Amino acid sequence: MSDQQAQPVFSIEKLYVKDLSLELPNAPQIFLEREQPEIDMQIRTEAQAIDDGIFENVLVVTVQAKLGDKTVFLAEVSQAGIFQIRNVPAEDLEPILGVACPNILFPYAREVVSDVVSRAGFPPVILAPINFEALYLERQAQQQANAQEAPSTVQ
Repeated sequence: MSDQQAQPVFSIEKLYVKDLSLELPNAPQIFLEREQPEIDMQIRTEAQAIDDGIFENVLVVTVQAKLGDKTVFLAEVSQAGIFQIRNVPAEDLEPILGVACPNILFPYAREVVSDVVSRAGFPPVILAPINFEALYLERQAQQQANAQEAPSTVQ
């Protein structure tokens, strides 16, 4: 095996919007409201191998604005990327897919959300930065806690 083959490879092959939806269930009456809506954001990531050393990573961002029990708007974007990841130790692959890839995708998702919300007639929503490393570590801790709670079975 040559030194060239052993070098870790990480590259962005393609960035794209995989899915985008916007709902204004209370339009046009909601435009008469003068109060500031309450904004809630949910985020999740998905990753899958699509070929040898090629992975698709999808960052799903859901933003909902509400006034009381009325939905002002609901925007959801699935920002995706195809990444080439080769010659990386197996234990490093999950953090790359759970932290590095979402960090790359988030600014694109934030721009799409801001754009679609402003095109819907509302002030743009600027999403605060996300600490994907903290989310990843929290998810790992939760999985370990769940594994310890589950009764072990011997087969």
